[in-house]
Parts: sequence; structure tokens; C-alpha cells
Amino acid sequence: MTYNAGKKLTHTKPTGYHKSEKKAFMGVDRMIRSGLINMIREKAQKGKSPYAIGKELGISKNTVKKYINQPRVEHGLKGRKRPSKLDPYKPAINEMMAKGIFNCVVILERLQKMGYTGGITIIKDYVKPFRPARSAPAVRRYETKPGEQAQMDWGIAHYIDEKGKIHKTPVFVMILGNSRSKYVEFTKRCDIYSLLRCMVNAFEYYGGVPEVVLSDRMKTVINGIEAGKPIWNSRFEDFAADMGFVPKVCRARRPQTKGKVERLVDYVKNNFLPGRQFKDLHDLNSQALEWCRKADSKVHRTTGEIPLEALSKEPLLPLPDKAICNKYRWETRKITRDGFVSYDGAKYGMPWQYSGREVRVRICGDFFEAYYGEVRIARHKVEYASGRIAWLKGQYQGLAEKGGIAVPLPFALKKETETVEIRPLSVYDALIEVVSNG
Repeated sequence: MTYNAGKKLTHTKPTGYHKSEKKAFMGVDRMIRSGLINMIREKAQKGKSPYAIGKELGISKNTVKKYINQPRVEHGLKGRKRPSKLDPYKPAINEMMAKGIFNCVVILERLQKMGYTGGITIIKDYVKPFRPARSAPAVRRYETKPGEQAQMDWGIAHYIDEKGKIHKTPVFVMILGNSRSKYVEFTKRCDIYSLLRCMVNAFEYYGGVPEVVLSDRMKTVINGIEAGKPIWNSRFEDFAADMGFVPKVCRARRPQTKGKVERLVDYVKNNFLPGRQFKDLHDLNSQALEWCRKADSKVHRTTGEIPLEALSKEPLLPLPDKAICNKYRWETRKITRDGFVSYDGAKYGMPWQYSGREVRVRICGDFFEAYYGEVRIARHKVEYASGRIAWLKGQYQGLAEKGGIAVPLPFALKKETETVEIRPLSVYDALIEVVSNG
């Protein structure tokens, strides 16, 4: 093997070499050619001639032609399985796994008694694909009839504000068991008031009420369990009776019982939220409903149907009267001494005359309303940002003049003394004498 002036690799036929030297030369020749095969074929695919390739790589054009036309041959070791010490014992391992034995230390001890001389690592590699999952036992799929069941739950979502601060916000989710139609609503709280309001909104979105609503054992639904039966939260129990559905809770430590809504919570967090931009809670909820309608307009992978079309076929129970639904949109608040009501982190001004009194409040469209009895005493544009203060026009009008007292103090009335006619005693004596003679 020599190099010419152009620094091209050439081969010269060795003469007078020893037999061992001939083997060494042939081995080098094969090594060089095997390393150049891919380069030869790549350059040939680019349209270069065998002469040009040979000149560029420092080999003859006949060599180039040989490897261009030679079919690819798979390596002799490809697909070849090496025998393992474990092979004769695999039937025994399969038999042990069929009996529920997956502990590799136990398997190793038993195999060693059979004459196995290998290590535990190859046993672990063989057993691993067959080992059952400890935390996720197999469950039976449970499907419900149309209109039969809805599942609901809360999730905790996160978002970043303009200042880069991370916030948490509860998200209410409900899904109909048969059609898989979804409802999503973000809130400031996950208390009983928010739960009932979200459920009313979900029922109105579906256009009806399912026969059964399944949830986990949240405190806003049950107060506890007695003799295996739930003790219902009184507010939730009254709500279920008014709406007409049967409440049910899943078994303890069995979240798969309501697996449909569990998956929906993850779907909202992983599909709807990432990268989404919104102005306020109202805007976020508008986008959430639009996302629900878009997702439910596609064929569901499990049912093979379009959820919105399947929803139209679900025989849901009719919605109760509007007055009953609206009843669960009200909350009770007490007006502070300085004339404000707190609601979802914002403060709304009230007439000072109602300070210290309880009022009923609600969100109606884009407005916050407060009622004292049947009289609306304040109406504000909803403030979705926490810490905001909404002042009421004329909020303190007349306060200074009346000393901050809304109604007059309870006074007693003093009357003037009546005038009595004064007569001389002789008049009374004359009257007595007349009576005596008569």
C-alpha cells in the first residue's frame, strides 16, 4: 500500500511476501473497502460516474462498479439470537408467574435448586413485561344508558398573570356518561354556592337534568358516612330534590368509578389550558364553552359518535321552573359598616343606609346585583380581578346630615298637661245640699 504524489490511496501487488504478511494485507484491503462502500453508493446516487468516484476516493473504477452493482447483504449476525442460561428455565418461570410469583429473588432461589447458574438481572428482564401494575388494577368498563348519569368533579388549574405570578383557580367539570358531552366552568371558589351555581349552568347548557349525578365524597356534597350510607349536605340534598336528580358518591379510594370525569379534568389541564390567553374569568369561561362545543363536534374515540349529536338523543329530565334555577344563583352577604359587600375577591358599594344588614347577591350576565328583600339596592359591572373596589354613585349621600344613622331613634312622645277648671268650695256645698233635699 503506497501513497502517490496526489495523496491518493493505492494498492501495489506485494511480491516476495511471507504468508502471514499476505493475510495482513488482505485484511487491511477488506477493512478499507468495507468502510468506503457507503460513500461509493452515496456518490453514485448523486449521479457521479465510477471514474469520478474512483478518482475522488483513490480506488479503481472497476472497484467502484463492483460495489455499485453489488446487492446489499445483511450482516451475518443480524437477527441471530444468542443462547441464554435462562432459556431452559423459562417454562418454570412461566409456571411460577401463573401462580402469582413475580418476586425475582424467590424465582432465583427456586431456579438455583434446579441447577440454574446465571444471575438475577436476566431474570428481572424476563419477568418485567409480565409483572402486573401494583397501583392500577384492571377494572370493568361501565357504560350508562342515555340520560341516566352525569359525573362531576373539581380540578385545580394554574395560570400566570401579567407580572409573572402563578395563581390557582378551581375548575368545575361535568360530563354526561352516555353522550360524553362536556361542560367546563372556571370559578373563584369551590364552595357550596359555586358548586350549585355551576351545576345549574351545566343543566341549562345540556337542556335537561340527568337521572343520577355521581361525584366523589366532597364536603359540599356529603357530611360523612354512617352505616355505609352517605349523610348528605342539607343544601345539596334540597338542591337535588328541586332539580329532580338522584345524588350518588363513588366508593372510597375508587376514583376509577367516575373515570370519565377524571379523564376530563386531565384533558382540560393538558389540552385546553396550555398557552391559552384570556382577559378575565368571563373571557376564560367563554373560551372554555367554545372549546367544549368544538371538542364535542368531533367523533369520540370510545363511543364512535359525535357527542353533540348524541346529546340531542339523550332523554334528560326537564329543567325545573326558572325561579327554582335562579334561587341557586343567589348568595347571602352582610354589608360592612363602610357600605361594601365582598364577592369573589372584589368589593361592591352599597347604600350606606343598609350597613350591617344582610342582602341577597348574584351575578346576572355581566352585572353584580344586590337585593334587600324584593328591592334591588345596587347594580355593578362585574369585577373579575381580585382586590378591585366598585363604588356606588351616591353611596354616602345624606350620611353626614343624619350622623350615620339610617332610621330615627325610637323616641317617646310627651303631651301637654290638660287645663282643669278651678271652682270655689261653696259651689260643691250647694250641690250637696240640693242632693240632700231632693
